[in-house]
Amino acid sequence: MIYEFLYPFHTAFSFFNVFRYITFRTIFASITALLICLALGRWLIRTLQDMQIDQQIREDGPQTHLVKKGTPTMGGILIIFAVVISTILWANLAVGYIWLTLLVTIGFGLIGFVDDYRKLAGKSSRGVSGKTRLAAEIVIALFVGLILYFKPGFNTQITIPFFKTVLPNIGWGYILLCIFIIVGAANAVNLTDGLDGLATGPAIICFATYLMFAYFAGNVKVAGYLQIPYVPGAGELSVFCGALMGAALGFLWFNSYPAEIFMGDVGSLSMGGALGTVAVITKQEILLAIVGGVFVMETFSVIFQVGYFKLTGGKRIFRMAPIHHHFELKGWAEPKVIVRFWIISILLALVAIMTLKLR
Repeated sequence: MIYEFLYPFHTAFSFFNVFRYITFRTIFASITALLICLALGRWLIRTLQDMQIDQQIREDGPQTHLVKKGTPTMGGILIIFAVVISTILWANLAVGYIWLTLLVTIGFGLIGFVDDYRKLAGKSSRGVSGKTRLAAEIVIALFVGLILYFKPGFNTQITIPFFKTVLPNIGWGYILLCIFIIVGAANAVNLTDGLDGLATGPAIICFATYLMFAYFAGNVKVAGYLQIPYVPGAGELSVFCGALMGAALGFLWFNSYPAEIFMGDVGSLSMGGALGTVAVITKQEILLAIVGGVFVMETFSVIFQVGYFKLTGGKRIFRMAPIHHHFELKGWAEPKVIVRFWIISILLALVAIMTLKLR
């Protein structure tokens, strides 16, 4: 909105020419979202407390989590609000990818909102049934897949990290890949959101990484030099990623240990869905397994735990899944688990960036 309003003045005042630069607008989108969260965070916490919207603690979870009971949840509403406002203010709204990504963010946020509401209404840690929630997520992801598949000029090749000449074209199967990536990312972030700031930190790192990939993919010269797919318009997603980084940082101000507010499913599902969508649009789908390695690790820990439990008639691989609870039960303090997972996420992001030159 600011871009459309102020940039036309560059013909009369050269200063306004700065608004055409994606880097400039990305920085200000981040700052705007950060300030929105900092300005509204305390008010939202008080409002949620007054409405008695507090986190329902797992009965089978670590006993140390019982002190978290009463902490307000659904703080992800603030993240979505800040991202939407700052993105609309600073992005070039003529680029359809912006609206598509915002749609996924809001859509998955609504699914999470309903899930959180059901938990609060039932005073339980269980919300919407898994099948119902999954079906709703698939519908949104399917819509994204169809839009991209039929978009003129958007190819259905897959980029394989470390291999510059391996670009398999999977045709209509790309729609299924979109569903898998977007839904998988949303639920992976959701599973990771179990400790104060545990999901927020890696999410910031992931969006910072994809901010760069979006910028590179949207610049024909840089994309050619780095030998990555050129996606016209994808550069504007840098503004969106910057907005989400800023919003997540602002939320982390209140969500860091000991958390004053939790994001809830409304926050984790929306961030995960947005991350998966950005990965698909920038043609760095498989790279998400590296960038979001912490989320992948958490997801597979649950899959392996459940599978092994069923196959062996009750035996477990981990003391508790997701795996962050396993380390808690081993005696690691919660802040230590959180910071170490952040460190792992930073290292994985560096590996992902390194693949740009190892092709």
